[in-house]
Amino acid sequence: MGWDRVMPEAPVVAVAGATGAVGREMLAVLEQRRFPASRVVALASARSAGKTIPFGGGELVVEEMTEASFQGVDVALFSAGASISKQFREAVTSAGCVMIDNSSAFRMDADVPLVVPEVNPRDLSWHSGVIANPNCSTIQMVVVLDVLRTLAPIKRVVVATYQAASGAGQAAMDELYAQTGDFLAGRQLVPQAFAHRIAFNCIPQIDIFLEDGSTKEEWKMVVETQKIMGEPELAVAATCVRVPVLRCHSESVNVEFTAPVAVEAARAALAVAPGVTLLDDPAAREYPMPGLLEGTDDCYVGRLRADTSVAHGLQLWIVADQLRKGAALNTVQIAEALLRR
Repeated sequence: MGWDRVMPEAPVVAVAGATGAVGREMLAVLEQRRFPASRVVALASARSAGKTIPFGGGELVVEEMTEASFQGVDVALFSAGASISKQFREAVTSAGCVMIDNSSAFRMDADVPLVVPEVNPRDLSWHSGVIANPNCSTIQMVVVLDVLRTLAPIKRVVVATYQAASGAGQAAMDELYAQTGDFLAGRQLVPQAFAHRIAFNCIPQIDIFLEDGSTKEEWKMVVETQKIMGEPELAVAATCVRVPVLRCHSESVNVEFTAPVAVEAARAALAVAPGVTLLDDPAAREYPMPGLLEGTDDCYVGRLRADTSVAHGLQLWIVADQLRKGAALNTVQIAEALLRR
């Protein structure tokens, strides 16, 4: 069953999980992009109720999220975790409110569109009250792949990710800070947020291991890419690695096509693509780096070159701020797309 309620021109917006890192970023994006909300409601757990969050030149008072919170709300941006999203789904949709969910709760549900507005905005036409925001690493890759497949059909994608500590939450960032000082001071390190120390180290595991030896994060990248791009048979291989970077995910991507794609043609297409910034001047040592791109909105692409290990291939490097395009910005862009429908 589709959704027949029309989104008003100035909707009431709720941000669920407003005190978390992504929730605060959602509020910042709503303000920065001048989203035409008639009212914005900040929701969180009971222990956060009463706190204030800067917004629009003033402050929002955080309210406890209950099932009654969504009465009179038109769209709810959720970043409160999968279990909370599942708990409140019925209360949100039965109130006539659209849930745009940043968790993994509904991404692979057949009745829930998984949307990146630059790639598959048409999938919004069949939502039934819930729209899923993809995994952060998937988002930045598919934005670029969607541009490249206009040049020739894609046969296979191989990606290795270098994911920032902040992707695992505030406690993980705090641990990276603390461990860096402890390591340099020669003090003993006791990992808590990660299975191993993160300072001066790389951890080739994000999320749990599955029976085939891949991690759940790697599985997400495979199946989410196929769903978003509408290509269920697309071959995707992923290795996901946590690295000692505070913010912004990086990806090394090899793309194999069914026909020749010239590097210059790919460069020209990426240079004009919405949501993409081409930063690719090897002679000047210019290429995307996570340490320089915090707070940016685009998917930055560089190191573009031929992959001569296959008949028709390209290699490239992608960096994006996973709290912005990988989470908060993409969620708000989905809400903006709903307004245009």
